[in-house]
Amino acid sequence: MRRKLSKAKFGVIVFPGSNCDHDAYHSLKHLLCQDTKFLWHKESSIGDRNVIIVPGGFSYGDYLRCGAIARFSNIMKDVVRHANEGGTVIGICNGFQILCEAGLLPGALIRNINLKFVCKNVPLTIENKKNIFTALYNGTKEISLPVAHAEGNYLCDEDTLKSLEDYEQIVFRYKDNPNGSMANIAGIMNKKGNVLGMMPHPERACEEIVRGTDGRKLFESVIQSLN
Repeated sequence: MRRKLSKAKFGVIVFPGSNCDHDAYHSLKHLLCQDTKFLWHKESSIGDRNVIIVPGGFSYGDYLRCGAIARFSNIMKDVVRHANEGGTVIGICNGFQILCEAGLLPGALIRNINLKFVCKNVPLTIENKKNIFTALYNGTKEISLPVAHAEGNYLCDEDTLKSLEDYEQIVFRYKDNPNGSMANIAGIMNKKGNVLGMMPHPERACEEIVRGTDGRKLFESVIQSLN
């Protein structure tokens, strides 16, 4: 039997200072066998890619403010267009920071409350399973994913928080908040449900060799939504 070809075409953006781009590429290309390409930050178009990954790392050295410079790179103009037209975008760690800077997601990420870099596996609760990112988690209420950041403390005003709650845009919460994030927020999506930003790294939890596969179903959920 011939394997059914996936309609998902992933593009992983590479900024100067990205260090999780290859992790995302490996998980998507080699583990999930998806059509995956790198997209250099100077490119002006995402081409035929229909799922964009804005990866973790330290884009442009995190100078000025994390994500603030990357937000103005050439490729991000087309990423914003893609998102506004309903295309799927996932920002992970520094990618989440960039999406907030670009105005695709509300709020901001600031220094961890203890002013220290945190790097460990953390338990998360899945707050919303009625979306393209978590549909395949089914009855799963809690997962474990790694975090690695110094500026993962999610902050927004009270009106924005209420809106996030009312529209069920909070996708993941920390069980043991490692950074001081408001309302234990670990990941949110936009109102349309096509843009996700999260500090934990699902791409680093896709195979048993790293002692965790809880991130795999996030990408599989997205793939299913396009097929």
